[in-house]
Amino acid sequence: MSWKWILIVIILLLLIIFTAQNYETVQIKFLIWSFKSSSAISIFVSLVVGFLIGLLMNVKGERSQDHE
Repeated sequence: MSWKWILIVIILLLLIIFTAQNYETVQIKFLIWSFKSSSAISIFVSLVVGFLIGLLMNVKGERSQDHE
């Protein structure tokens, strides 16, 4: 197992612990929408969106390198 995978597993474990400890209900407001949700769900959704943005940026970077 490479050091990158070990680091990813450690970060994921820390995020899981953080999310599990923050389960209170919070008011989410975005533009015209407003709803109540568990803060754990909000944290998880933010994590997934950030991961997808990073993944898309990586794919874009790989494609631009292929054309050179």
